[in-house]
Amino acid sequence: MTALVIVLLAFGVSACMVSYAVFRATTSDPLPGKSSRLYVPLIDNIGPSYNYLGEPNETLSYMDAMALWHAHKASRQTLLYPTKWQVESDNPSVPAMTETGDAVTADFFSMFDVPFRFGSGWTADDDAQHATVAVISRHLNEALFGGHNSVGQEIRLDGQLFRIGGVLEDWNPRPRFFDLGDDVRPFDDVGDIYIPFTRATDMKKDSTFSLCPTDSQAFDESNWDAYLHSECDRIVAWVELATPADVDSYREYLRHYAAEQQRLGRFSWPPNIRLRNLTDWLTFLQVTPRASSLSILVSASFLLIVLVNVVGLMLARFMRRAPEIGVRRALGASRTAIYRQFLIEAASMGFVGGLLGVALTLLGVWGAGALFEPNIARLVHADTSLIALTVLLAIAATVVSALYPTWRAAQTQPAWQIKIN
Repeated sequence: MTALVIVLLAFGVSACMVSYAVFRATTSDPLPGKSSRLYVPLIDNIGPSYNYLGEPNETLSYMDAMALWHAHKASRQTLLYPTKWQVESDNPSVPAMTETGDAVTADFFSMFDVPFRFGSGWTADDDAQHATVAVISRHLNEALFGGHNSVGQEIRLDGQLFRIGGVLEDWNPRPRFFDLGDDVRPFDDVGDIYIPFTRATDMKKDSTFSLCPTDSQAFDESNWDAYLHSECDRIVAWVELATPADVDSYREYLRHYAAEQQRLGRFSWPPNIRLRNLTDWLTFLQVTPRASSLSILVSASFLLIVLVNVVGLMLARFMRRAPEIGVRRALGASRTAIYRQFLIEAASMGFVGGLLGVALTLLGVWGAGALFEPNIARLVHADTSLIALTVLLAIAATVVSALYPTWRAAQTQPAWQIKIN
């Protein structure tokens, strides 16, 4: 019976901890300590006929994005959108390749704490001068330059020469929060190339996602200037706001801006703006996979069923020892001593069950790829905290399950048991 309690606990706890490991991996804060200061401003430029449940689009039009950028109402701000480049190197042994990345403004790297291996990002003056400078990933640097310091070297992007200003360290935030869109999923790897937003615009590089307020959702890019000044939404804006007063001030600025657009006749609806910080933004986008949330609910339910069965097994186990308890009570043992003995026994069983649960948890983490997408499964890992939590949960669950059986055992009447014996 003791072995059965231990095995049941091990399976129940391990199922819970594997689900928790997946849930933890998919809901982690990509910028701990800073996410509360980073905000996504949104302005409804398409109106109630095209938005969903009154929510503004998740991106901005070029006109609105540039207006916010030029207003400089935040201590730091960046505009960005994901795109693709054809990459060519002067090294004839390296074939041309297609790489993804983002067109960003200079504050991108400091706002998101992007680490550099060599060099650095560009400056606001480079943005203003539409500089042909690029920052590349460590992975691309190894492919093109063998991992050596390539700052000052040149690469050709879509036929144009760019000077490399910096090489990133390994940087792959999870979830990929900064440029989510139709073609960019939360747990995809980040891109390998970053160039100034202004230079990408000069090159007529479009975003990998774009939403235009037409019934057909089609748009014409042949007239680039008209496209830029259309109501097509494709640009993500981020602002850094340090205090609640800064947040209120920026929200008021957004409201005034939208009201001004209404007064000018561009909008025919009342100001409809949003300003969400990073964590609220991820919640709004429902980044956490449904399978992850569902699995933790199912496993918690399974653990609850296991504990109900453990209560029954412990009750039977403890009550079979009624004669022993009666003799101990008759010899002077108090109910407190009975409580202490049986709860310690329960904790010991929980500890052993926790150790077995750790083994099953490690096995479950290893096999997570069978239940979840590969880009999610590879995020799931077992660390010291998960192992410790597994053991503690097993002990706590066993002790809680033992409370009622222990109470029943402590109520044993010594005289009755001695009389029977």
